[in-house]
Amino acid sequence: MNDERHDDGQGPDDAHVVPEGVSEATVEALGTLSAAVEVLEHARGLLYGFHRLTGTADLNLGEAVEQLRKAGHTELAERIDTELVGRNVIDGRWTFQIVEDYDDNYYALAKELEKTARDQLVGGKRHLYEASMKEDRRTPGRRRHEAKPADLPD
Repeated sequence: MNDERHDDGQGPDDAHVVPEGVSEATVEALGTLSAAVEVLEHARGLLYGFHRLTGTADLNLGEAVEQLRKAGHTELAERIDTELVGRNVIDGRWTFQIVEDYDDNYYALAKELEKTARDQLVGGKRHLYEASMKEDRRTPGRRRHEAKPADLPD
């Protein structure tokens, strides 16, 4: 991926140099695996957002029930309180149980397997594909295009 226009004496730090004998195909595959895990990280964040928003809504429903009771709408308040407040969002589960199941039975395995692949194939190094991409795309000698923080000019 690299060419002579990037030979400015800079380059990635040791943590981001592809080990000797590792093919571009391997680096690309690990990059794709890493990208998949990053999507799972995003999905996990959205799931936690769903968890937080649903919990907040349930607390707000409880407040609405109290307000409806105080306003004299006890029958409606009772129905909301008994049918909706504290209700499972999926059969038998609140959102914390969904989050725990996702974390324990899917997310953790994805993280473990991605780490195992990096450990076995490139000595645990991360973001090798991106580091190579950075080298291809940066303009050597140009401010804000330094290879790494140590290369920043004074």
